[in-house]
Amino acid sequence: MTRIQVKEKKLINCNAVDVNQLMPLKYKWAWEHYLNGCANHWMPTEVPMNKDIELWKSETLTQDERLVIMRNLGFFATAESLVGNNIVLAIFRHVTNPEVRQYLLRQSFEEAIHTHTFLYIVESLNLNEGEVFNMYNEVNSIHNKDKFEMALTEDILKKDFSTATSEGAQRFLENLIGYYLIMEGLFFYSGFVMMLSFLRQNKMIGVGEQFQYILRDETIHLNFGIDLINGIKEENPELWTPSFQKHVTQILQEAVELEIQYAQDCLPRGILGLTAPMFREYVQYIADRRMERIGLKAIYFSKNPFPWMSETIDLGKEKNFFETRVTEYQSASNLTW
Repeated sequence: MTRIQVKEKKLINCNAVDVNQLMPLKYKWAWEHYLNGCANHWMPTEVPMNKDIELWKSETLTQDERLVIMRNLGFFATAESLVGNNIVLAIFRHVTNPEVRQYLLRQSFEEAIHTHTFLYIVESLNLNEGEVFNMYNEVNSIHNKDKFEMALTEDILKKDFSTATSEGAQRFLENLIGYYLIMEGLFFYSGFVMMLSFLRQNKMIGVGEQFQYILRDETIHLNFGIDLINGIKEENPELWTPSFQKHVTQILQEAVELEIQYAQDCLPRGILGLTAPMFREYVQYIADRRMERIGLKAIYFSKNPFPWMSETIDLGKEKNFFETRVTEYQSASNLTW
């Protein structure tokens, strides 16, 4: 029996090693993300919703506040499903490393938990489930973001798709960038700001707490995705051509504009100290941080208009956050910050 060599393992296009043979580990970062995800396990039903139900039934919330909540529930409800589908149907198939696949299995379960969360919120508040879960068909700003993401998966789902060619491998990298950097690292963050703004004012605290849990999960997802993208780049440097870097920058710019349109749709008038123009700065600020993490140059140089989000989770120090605070929310019904 031939002993597996660590050096033989590759993230994609590895034919020398059985994809199911986990040991010996080569990509320890993938295993660490997996362990962090397991330690951070939570379920939405652990979070009490009594105060949220009481507030939602009252006339305290304005129509603009209700619009923000409903828009974000509508977007996240379908977006989490898209991410889960992409992992299972597209990414998992082409990753040839077992420890990375181990994390992908964990992440796919977390996406299911997030979808469960929005069902739990809809049922708790007695919302119109059809209105929430069909919003991607009825609200243009949500539909456009979902359509943007699904276009990145279309080719990869074809039976004859392969990462063996440079074109195919670049298409796969584009998909990873689209889902990890853009969907989870950009499209989700405006929603986090909006929903956590309610929590900061002691409104919709159950929903806000669940969004905090989701934010922490998404930070691990983002870090994993960045490590995977950078790992593939390192093993296949011929893929990271100037023209491909330009293409990636262009799709990130397109995503920024889509997210700004979404923020404008959610906030036709200011609420809770938030205005749509603030989100142009914020989305551009985040886009620069994401590009820098994969070796691209910042292009916007915008400032962060929500410094309190950096207190919640420092965008530049996601790994340190989880290395030092994993034990703070293991299966807890209340967050301790």
